[in-house]
Amino acid sequence: MDKLFHTPLPELPTIDKQLGNIPQDVFFCTKCVTSNQRPRITFNDQGICSACQWHEEKETLDWNERERMLVELLDKHRSKNGQFDCLVPSSGGKDSGFVAHMLKYRYGMNPLTVTWSPFMYTDIGFRNFNNMIHTGFDNIQFTPNGIFHRKLSRISFECNGDNFDPFVYGQKSFVFNIAIRFNIPLIFYGENGDLEYGGSMHSKNKSHEDISDWTNTYFKGSGVQNLVSIGLENGIFTKDEIARQNTEFYRAPDPEQVNKLGAEMHWFSFYKKWIPQENYYYCVENTGFETNTERSEGTYTKYASLDDKTDGFHYYMGYIKFGMGRTTRDASMEIRNKHITREEAVALVNKYDGEYPNKHLEDFCRYIDISKEHLDAVIDKFRPIHLWEKVDNVWRLKHSVA
Repeated sequence: MDKLFHTPLPELPTIDKQLGNIPQDVFFCTKCVTSNQRPRITFNDQGICSACQWHEEKETLDWNERERMLVELLDKHRSKNGQFDCLVPSSGGKDSGFVAHMLKYRYGMNPLTVTWSPFMYTDIGFRNFNNMIHTGFDNIQFTPNGIFHRKLSRISFECNGDNFDPFVYGQKSFVFNIAIRFNIPLIFYGENGDLEYGGSMHSKNKSHEDISDWTNTYFKGSGVQNLVSIGLENGIFTKDEIARQNTEFYRAPDPEQVNKLGAEMHWFSFYKKWIPQENYYYCVENTGFETNTERSEGTYTKYASLDDKTDGFHYYMGYIKFGMGRTTRDASMEIRNKHITREEAVALVNKYDGEYPNKHLEDFCRYIDISKEHLDAVIDKFRPIHLWEKVDNVWRLKHSVA
């Protein structure tokens, strides 16, 4: 893989707007292992986080009525001539594969699956993508300009403490652009992440999301144009390079186009009780889904977020910025679904959370053209002083779940 930069980059600004809203006093949920450092999360008077509260409320919902609402929605859009009648953004993973397969084979829809490519496919990720397609799905896959995408990824890593943001921009935006081009207004995502994992509850009673929510909920308060501007200001991009580069698939279409089409992205989790482990079992049986042969770095599971060689650093940087890594996310969800106890989760978090992602370290450094020394310097730049301290020249969290 060619080098992107032939001179060292200047120091880039920090632009993750979430970081200024994180409380300085740290405490953990009394039911799961998530702390108040997770962006947008809230707690009740008993110290129970919003995600745990939501999972308790899920047990009281009339899921038969929710399914009736789903069928009514699908009947409104159902094709009568074999045309595509809904879109499903899908990597071939357990969650999007579950949604696509259910829509087609249980509810009789004709979904077009849409894929925004990972930065660097893992072998297992590419197999699962192909396995899903060969169980009966049409697919449109888009892979952005490699040089431009790698530069955005590096800028995002330095400015947001997460190289993953250009992927998130496309993952959210590309499907709406396809909806406009193919005149398909109905879009299905998997789960409402803020509800299921902890965050804002403002969409609790909504079946679909608004694109106006993306900037603060998914994009850390910025977007692709912010990264492009920083790249221009610091000589990473030239004006000519940007003039030739189309960034439309990193951005949502004009709201007037979206409203004219009536395009809506619905959460499947609004209509179906969302249990990731059951999605995994379903896809093993129905979409050819395979797991890793070993657990994923930073956690004890081996069936989630398998597609991209940069996944490990995405989760690791969450651990650096918020003191919670991949194990916290997985174990909290499994507590809520009554698969493990809080005591078991605490042990798992203390054993695996924050494990350094060595497996694809060299690939990651080559991809964003960064030295290991500079990589670690950027990591340290994003350690909040209220969470981290150095003891005998080793960084340690000041607060651990117990």
